[in-house]
Amino acid sequence: MAPSYDPNIEEATAKANRLQNQDSSMSLASRLWQKSGSCRKGTVPVRRLPQKVSLKTNSHEDYGRKKPSSYPPLTHINEDIGSNLQQSNRSVAILLTEGYSYSGVKGDIQVWNPHVESDDEYSTSQVSLKSGPYYDFESVEAGWAVNPSVYGDRKTRLFVYWTADASKKTGCFDLTCPGFVQTSSEIALGAAIYPLSVPSGLPYQITLFIFKDPNTGNWWVQYGEKTNLGYWPPDLFASLRGNAETAQWGGEVYSSKLERPPHTRTAMGNGQFPDYVSGDSGCIKRMRVRENSLILKFPEWVSTYLDEYRCYNAEYIGDYIEDPEFYYGGPGQNPLCP
Repeated sequence: MAPSYDPNIEEATAKANRLQNQDSSMSLASRLWQKSGSCRKGTVPVRRLPQKVSLKTNSHEDYGRKKPSSYPPLTHINEDIGSNLQQSNRSVAILLTEGYSYSGVKGDIQVWNPHVESDDEYSTSQVSLKSGPYYDFESVEAGWAVNPSVYGDRKTRLFVYWTADASKKTGCFDLTCPGFVQTSSEIALGAAIYPLSVPSGLPYQITLFIFKDPNTGNWWVQYGEKTNLGYWPPDLFASLRGNAETAQWGGEVYSSKLERPPHTRTAMGNGQFPDYVSGDSGCIKRMRVRENSLILKFPEWVSTYLDEYRCYNAEYIGDYIEDPEFYYGGPGQNPLCP
């Protein structure tokens, strides 16, 4: 019920040095559910399914799963990049790396509460590892989401997600289906995150790390560099029984109203286009991958990918700063995205 080794041991010295110089405004967001207490040893918190959510779903089998996507042929921007990106009912603004075999991905994700227009839409910010073709990929993801169809409200909540077939028949958020094995009694999946970043205010973040245990093959999720939330067993997957083909950071919006007017007003990040000067936009810092070795490092090669640059955009800042940063987001519908 724990990883067979400490995944952060290689960064211990660097981490100690970093904490001495860390900006105190970048605080780790806490979880509201713990205001009412915590779980005793040997138990884990499980979020109750809200009744109003269950009444909206066609069946309990569909609850907690991303809706299957349709896949047009790759005909536009970045069609030479990887393979599991373009989906007609999702819009993404991501930074990705390919070309190696990845056994870990990590990032500090700034936490916001974006507007979500309809109950059947969502907005997420996450780190993820993926393998396979774009129409049938396998994926493990962790981050924050505003997802009314799963959580019954528009609060920003911590999530994990997996699929073994591009969300057609497998996978789900959190513990809404068999798959993810939770081991932490301290962190509740699907719990509201607090405090949140606000424009011109203090920026708050969560640190998430997905990594493979080399001895068991389990894909673990670590929160805040110290708390192991749980793991996905390798038996869930085919390609991801080995390592991943790509690591990704960034935002995703789901809506049936994409790529045609009227576009959804569901926002990505905090609803602002990338703004690295003030930092008032979606942002992921301290991005790391683990390749064939157990050493965490910034990837040797990265590229941005966008589905709808007039609706949601992205900007990678890699020059003249010590550690590269990725900014992303947008409002959805706007004068350039009718």
